[in-house]
Amino acid sequence: MTETPTTLWLPNPKVRANIASFNNALGRDYDGTSRDYAALWQWSVDDPGRFWRAVARYYDVLPEDQCDPALADATMPGAQWFPNATLNYVDVVWRHAGREGPAVLCQPESGELISLSWAELQRQAMALANTLRGLGVERGDRVVAYLNNVPECIVAFHAVAALGATWSVCSPDLGAQGVLDRFQQIEPKVLIACDGYHYGGRDFARADVVAELVDGLPTLAGLVSLERIGGTAIAGVAPADARLFECVDWQAAIAGDAVFEAEPVAFDHPLWIVYSSGTTGKPKAIVHGHGGIVLEHLKQVGLQLNLNPGDRFMWFSSTAWMMWNYNIAGLLMGVTVCLYDGNPGKPDLNRLWQVVEALEINFFGAGAAYFEACKNAGLAPGKTLDLKWLFGMGSTGSPLAPDVFDWIYETVGSDVFLSSISGGTDFATACVGGAPTVPVWRGEISCRSLGCAVEAWDEAGNAVTDTVGELVITAPMPSMPLMFWNDGDGSRYRDAYFDTYPGVWRHGDWIRITDRGSAVIYGRSDSTINRQGIRMGTAELYQVVEALPEVLDSLVVDLEYLGRDSYLPLFVVLAEGAALDDALITAIRTAVRTGLSPRHVPDDVFAIADVPRTFSGKKMEIPVRRLLLGKAAAEAINRDTMANPESIDWFVDFALQLAADRN
Repeated sequence: MTETPTTLWLPNPKVRANIASFNNALGRDYDGTSRDYAALWQWSVDDPGRFWRAVARYYDVLPEDQCDPALADATMPGAQWFPNATLNYVDVVWRHAGREGPAVLCQPESGELISLSWAELQRQAMALANTLRGLGVERGDRVVAYLNNVPECIVAFHAVAALGATWSVCSPDLGAQGVLDRFQQIEPKVLIACDGYHYGGRDFARADVVAELVDGLPTLAGLVSLERIGGTAIAGVAPADARLFECVDWQAAIAGDAVFEAEPVAFDHPLWIVYSSGTTGKPKAIVHGHGGIVLEHLKQVGLQLNLNPGDRFMWFSSTAWMMWNYNIAGLLMGVTVCLYDGNPGKPDLNRLWQVVEALEINFFGAGAAYFEACKNAGLAPGKTLDLKWLFGMGSTGSPLAPDVFDWIYETVGSDVFLSSISGGTDFATACVGGAPTVPVWRGEISCRSLGCAVEAWDEAGNAVTDTVGELVITAPMPSMPLMFWNDGDGSRYRDAYFDTYPGVWRHGDWIRITDRGSAVIYGRSDSTINRQGIRMGTAELYQVVEALPEVLDSLVVDLEYLGRDSYLPLFVVLAEGAALDDALITAIRTAVRTGLSPRHVPDDVFAIADVPRTFSGKKMEIPVRRLLLGKAAAEAINRDTMANPESIDWFVDFALQLAADRN
């Protein structure tokens, strides 16, 4: 049994927890048993059909006569949920259309705050839906967007969903080829695009990219153009071929009133298509359904994060990351969704915290890398700003280091409910995270999410406790993918998640489940360090190395060559004024030897300017490893999927040097 870490936060019995209300409803509706979180979680995964039926009824998403059977077939992949149900995602949102106050608040990097009321969100979405109908969009068609994190993107998503069409979005900082690699797979009928975006004090024009997209997507029949920066207009963009094509300006597209009923669709009707990272090949087009996303996101926002109607919720993201979908889920609950459009470090890292203060945000989430950067910069937002409205924080994208847990509770607020979460684009949610009735332990994810049958399995397929194992999910979740697009026989889907343990979802992460039910993620299982038979997740090494004040960031890969067991290079980003001299290299090796394992001491240490990362902030260990093992750069990595593509240039040169040394 591992030692219990420091408890940093305990649930406040005076604060109402939605989980407690849900539990009380279960007691009335079912067996009257009072369940603590551990017992509630166990019931939710032992009887998933009954649990998700209870969620549907608690949030009044489905009428009683459509709730049975809840889980008609529990086989994975291919589980069948609520086969007799019809609904539409937007109908759940429009229940709040009469609510006072804003539905969406957006603070641009430069410029005035943008506010969109609940009634205006509905009006604009329905008007745009009517315009899309005029462009020929019907149930099942795909409508794609090339938009940043602005209210117009939220309006567009709801318009598409209301028609029973299927939504997909790419961020405008993605290049033309990266967008085409995604959108060409799904053959969209209409593109909604902006002419550019503002970031870091600069305007980035995208009219040329939009023209490439129109030419490269032969199924497009129309373009809705949104002017963000002015200059080169995209309203007149037309394809080079002779197809029928219509271009509509955004303001004209949302003009007027167009009140109509949202299209009722089956529970498993496609809602949106999101994409795997595509770092080593074409991204997988992952399809999620209306019903599964509605139930999962209501559970997440309402039960796991403890948000209520009227609260304000911001998870800083871009539209390139699934956390955008997670953030807008607040609208399902009547929560005000808050956005920041721009560089979170402009003019400095305090900028987002100032937005949290100004917008009186109640729950603020971001990538772990952002909070790490705030700690390293010496910020103390809770001491310099008035964050009295903030009751919760969230972190994801990579494991949150224990010293960043300390920083949050020391400098943001000692009474903040911290929900460190981990999950994925694959099922559009967090399978492990926090709950308002569970403590926060230093360096740990507090619990497994309700309805998520997460276990750690050893190599023989046995569940283990307090031992690092493969993260698996042993029972279906309603937000698991319906399919991959253009995967007719389902083989790519099965190979992605069910190749190792038939009928059991293998997620691809190392995880340890403690005897308290908390969890620690140790990084991707396919980027494991294996030294002399001792396997270790990379996150463990990062925690040790990045605890040194001279190291801001790091990347490690385990390289295996013919005739050589392993070569373990470590790449570090240094703090200002630090130098990678013999003393620092010795300190790094000593820290790894004493804090981790003598077997995992790096063979060499190199200074780099930046760690390659995906748009979601994940360190790109596997692509870098493949590059250094001899893969051609074009095959090993797709620059269009990177948040900082220039960072890979150093590794391309380093790979050439390694190849020369091997030869």
